[in-house]
Amino acid sequence: MPTSSTFRTVPPAADVVIIGGGVMGASIAFHLAEAGVNDIVVVERGDLGCGSSGKPIGGVRAQFSDPLNIELGSRSLRAFQDFAHRPGADIRLDSVGYLFLLTSDRQAADFEVSVRIQNSLDVPSRMISPDEARRLCPYITTDGLVAAVYSPTDGHARPALVVHGYADSAARAGVRFAPHTAVTGIDTAGDRVTTVHTDRGPIACSTAICAAGAWSGQIGDMAGINLPVRPVRRQLAFTKPLTPPAPRIPFTIDFSTSAYFHNSDDGLLFGLADPDQPDGFDTTWTPDWLELFRAAARRQAPALADMEIADGWAGLYEVTPDHNALIGRSGELGNFLYATGFSGHGFLQAPAVGEIVRDLCLDREPFIDISPLSADRFRAGAEIRPEAHVV
Repeated sequence: MPTSSTFRTVPPAADVVIIGGGVMGASIAFHLAEAGVNDIVVVERGDLGCGSSGKPIGGVRAQFSDPLNIELGSRSLRAFQDFAHRPGADIRLDSVGYLFLLTSDRQAADFEVSVRIQNSLDVPSRMISPDEARRLCPYITTDGLVAAVYSPTDGHARPALVVHGYADSAARAGVRFAPHTAVTGIDTAGDRVTTVHTDRGPIACSTAICAAGAWSGQIGDMAGINLPVRPVRRQLAFTKPLTPPAPRIPFTIDFSTSAYFHNSDDGLLFGLADPDQPDGFDTTWTPDWLELFRAAARRQAPALADMEIADGWAGLYEVTPDHNALIGRSGELGNFLYATGFSGHGFLQAPAVGEIVRDLCLDREPFIDISPLSADRFRAGAEIRPEAHVV
């Protein structure tokens, strides 16, 4: 944590207040500070990166079905590859690729369309055979496998290192961080936010930015803005150290079940989205969840089903109705910006979104039109942009 700029009381005023000290808030703070805006306070209810960004390992990819998500992912991948130089931190990026396993002709046809779109946007993904997929990932079986998709430039990195890399650089530029500080209310006057209230005092501000992840709906309510985000628990597990060591494999996903696995230090990490998980802020890890993963593994990667587990972790996805992000400026409050609702894709899109929010804040034209990601799209008659490649 950037200790030089943390404090026990908040300043009475700031140019920009960023609500949320996860990867999105840290990226926005870094990009604004780099552009010369340094009167910034980042308010975080816990430790930096303690929410959704607390994930031990985060996938980074440009393999999506929606062109806008492809471009956000691709631009972010380039930023992750350059992270050692800008802002200057080792994030343990491992470009092992992403491997999607497809078990129906319909899935294969849909992914063929997506691959064509990805290739048109310079993403080097390709359809591969079941045999080639098994060569890339020896744990899988080709039984029932129709095809697979692989993109070699995808991979995974460490979210906590990314958060602190951005935050440390922002702090050196003068950004102030207020961890363990909860937002308790937001004052407005006319079409403007005037003050963000916290349990350590009020902060008058010129701009407020909501990057509060799973808690963004509550922040929006305080400002009278509808941010349709619901919190959903996601769980993962780590194997005990493997002997012999696991081969270096892609981030591998059984698309039918959402079961995924990849290397993690001296073992493997397992994950799977429970389709029956109710909404809520509970982040208790429940080992019986593992049975869902093991059932999926028995079908497509049977060697994983009996591996011993050392530990597990639970965190929150911030899910929107169409599994796409909410990025934009409020139509009702001109100085209220938001970047939230990433539905599991926030970490991998954070560098690009930090640039976009910086530009919105400075009234610049972002590198891509993000108006389709406005929170207003859920009003009657608005176009919805579904994302098919959801994990």
